[in-house]
Amino acid sequence: MSHTAILETGLPLLKTELPGPRAKEILELDARYVSPSYSRPYPLVVASGRGAIVEDVDGNQFLDFSAGIAVVSTGHCHPAVVEAIQRQAAELIHMSGTDFYYPSMVRLAEKLAPLMPGPAPRKFYYGNSGTEAVEAAMKLSRYSTGRDKFIAFFGAFHGRTLGALSLTASKPVQRRGFGPLLPGVFHIPYPNCYRCPYSLTPKNCSIECARVIEDRLFKTTLPAEETAAIFVEPIQGEGGYVVPRKEFFDELQAIARRHGILIVADEVQSGCGRTGKMWASEHFGLVPDIMTMAKGIASGMPLGVMAADARLMTWGPGSHASTFGGNPVSLAAALVTVELLQTALIENAASVGAYMLERMADWPRRLRLAGDVRGEGLMIGVELVRDKETREPAKQERDRLVEEAFRRGLLVLGAGESSIRLSPPLIITRDQADFALEVLEECLR
Repeated sequence: MSHTAILETGLPLLKTELPGPRAKEILELDARYVSPSYSRPYPLVVASGRGAIVEDVDGNQFLDFSAGIAVVSTGHCHPAVVEAIQRQAAELIHMSGTDFYYPSMVRLAEKLAPLMPGPAPRKFYYGNSGTEAVEAAMKLSRYSTGRDKFIAFFGAFHGRTLGALSLTASKPVQRRGFGPLLPGVFHIPYPNCYRCPYSLTPKNCSIECARVIEDRLFKTTLPAEETAAIFVEPIQGEGGYVVPRKEFFDELQAIARRHGILIVADEVQSGCGRTGKMWASEHFGLVPDIMTMAKGIASGMPLGVMAADARLMTWGPGSHASTFGGNPVSLAAALVTVELLQTALIENAASVGAYMLERMADWPRRLRLAGDVRGEGLMIGVELVRDKETREPAKQERDRLVEEAFRRGLLVLGAGESSIRLSPPLIITRDQADFALEVLEECLR
């Protein structure tokens, strides 16, 4: 089917068994030549994509509710993004912003600066990925404070390079065999009210997940005056799409201010309009000193950005850089992406996301495996449990659901121990949302 026809249908169309004959050929070659470290939950071999639909090498079309792991915010191959990439590639592909100047490096910073939370002036550093943005934030935090230790949260995912991996505490497989990691990283429980680590309820919780920093950490193992930064995801991604309470961030910011500690908001997955606001931080009144962004910022082109309070940017030439960071083609895609987000897509994420959450609100009551439904905008998590009382995680059932959805033409991914994440392109329609929810309900039953 032509790309035009894919756009017209907007819903899946399956033609062969899965995987199809051509896909099987690629899977065999992949097993022979490609690193086995990649985690593929189902045998999808993609050939093309338009909007929220991807087509595999056998002509099967799928509704993409993963968006390339929350990356293609404007949909696959948005015409305006494609045009910007093609135009820039014909003029200049690379010269290295590390040693020379690009107009687009300034233009993107100029466009992002007024969108950042809080009134403080910001400066921007460009890398290639979310991991690189986090590494830059770690280095700047140490450089600007003269301190060397960090606080992060269990369930967090901040990247896979050794520094970012030291902050990551999502799955043992991500750390196994790679030690020793960076010393001086202390992890504490993330505020997950569905599974409160302190056996409290929202009614009687005194924001223990923040207060534990002063009440326990600073009194036992971590000197406050040696702590450079607290790294936190405003909505935890890999850990299960967990949404904290606003009071948690109020308390966290108060603690950080009392001790001169920086707050780094990792918005790699939650930012760029996904939650119905430009940044998830905005839902909670969080004004971070440093923010990291990537994934949806350039609609699929490799780009990571660290934004910091300008007063922190005291490091000199040569102290940190990236040969490919801020590549002209990636920046061209980002400039158009931000414009599309502001014009319509953030609003669409808020509207369609609210519609989906309303439709899913009674799932925990109606569907045996659905324990909790949570999210903001088009960052929605569904946690599966075997028992509503004990809340025993239903990991095997979650994995089976992901596979069964694929067999029905819907692409979703897991998150956390037993959750699924719904993170479609921000262009999706209500009809596409209805189809996805109907498939998931069918699978859950």
